[in-house]
Amino acid sequence: MSINRRDFLSLCLKGSVSAAALTSLQLQALTGATNAIELGDYKALVCVYLYGGNDSLNMLVPLEGEQRNLYEQSRQNLAVASPIELSIKNQFAGGVGIHPSLAPIQSVFESQNLAFVGGVGTLLTPTSLDDYKNKAVPLPQHLFSHNDQQASWMYGRERESLNTGWGARLLERLAVHDEFAANISLDGTNLWQTGTSTNAFALNKSGISTINAFGGYQPRTEHVTSIMNRILGNTNHVLGTAYANGLNSAINNTQSMNNALEDAPEFITSFSETSFSEQLAAVAKTISVQAKLNTQRQVFFVSMGGFDTHDDQLTTHPALLNTLASGFNEFNSAMNELGMSDKVTTFTMSDFGRTLTSNGDGTDHGWAGNQIVMGGAVKGQNIYGELLTQQLDGPQDTGGGRLIPQVANEQYFATLAQWFGVPSSELVDIFPNLSNFNNTTLDFFV
Repeated sequence: MSINRRDFLSLCLKGSVSAAALTSLQLQALTGATNAIELGDYKALVCVYLYGGNDSLNMLVPLEGEQRNLYEQSRQNLAVASPIELSIKNQFAGGVGIHPSLAPIQSVFESQNLAFVGGVGTLLTPTSLDDYKNKAVPLPQHLFSHNDQQASWMYGRERESLNTGWGARLLERLAVHDEFAANISLDGTNLWQTGTSTNAFALNKSGISTINAFGGYQPRTEHVTSIMNRILGNTNHVLGTAYANGLNSAINNTQSMNNALEDAPEFITSFSETSFSEQLAAVAKTISVQAKLNTQRQVFFVSMGGFDTHDDQLTTHPALLNTLASGFNEFNSAMNELGMSDKVTTFTMSDFGRTLTSNGDGTDHGWAGNQIVMGGAVKGQNIYGELLTQQLDGPQDTGGGRLIPQVANEQYFATLAQWFGVPSSELVDIFPNLSNFNNTTLDFFV
């Protein structure tokens, strides 16, 4: 019998074994959990992470006039030729359209269940072009590095000595971190769901979770403790006991999840046969049985890759956007079927935006971008934040078409956190750079 690293990590995920052992006082200080919060009705956040840095500036494009001319001059061969016009509550010069590959979400937008948040990126404090050039304000570190920017988006702050994801911090602050079904990943381990007292439960996109350790044998705590102690050469080794407890918890959690999912309804909504849509189908299935899982708050993590479009962007990016839009449309339909639309908010994150300039076949790493937020509680059919002028050498261009964000990603996160139930007075505890901004949240929720 052998236990490999993959098995061990998988079991830790299923059992929600925390990687950090902190005292209750430390945890209280880190989460700001000084008072109990009344949660009220069920709510869920579904994080859609777009790995590689989505060229989200090409999701929203001007239709005509000066804004369109600047856009075409800047984007060159990558300019979207036939955008779909949006009926937007706010008025923007030249009108606004979406990339034609996003057609599946047009109806969701027009039904007021979807909005865009424009000009979002990592910021420590409001930053102008002069500030950037003169280094007059602190800037995020390693702005164009995939790993560092992924960490900033998932941590909700710069890297620190103790790193936790803001998705996990929300659960810990709301005191639901000990419920395994509150923290579910369809894409394995990720920084967004890693906390001091919670880790994600790994759910297969098929909707069924299994444990294969020990050749399928489902051992009890005493049996595994005995085996681990023999391996470790110690009759009472703390690691053996900890592993056994984790495995036992994993077995129990997996069985509870599978039992609940057996009662999941069949959806009228048909999900596409893509990995992304299959992940969202599993999320929808899990949400349908949330009452059986006995949790009032859930966070889900799903992902898509392939957005690092340095080349072949004219072929690759439209296909990615269509997969994304199809999944969003299908998931919105499923939530409407369940009558859960106003209780579930789905949103995007990505490493960064991309350059306005074409490198001939694609784009390079940028800064500001646009994000999508969807749900019945969203004040849809609108664009929040700022729709950036796509102008080379313009007032927000740091060089090469890397645009300075006008909305900090922490403001975006804080808005989601507040809807989720975190009191506004405690948002700065979770997102410390908010104190540098006049407005801690945006206005995209009802």
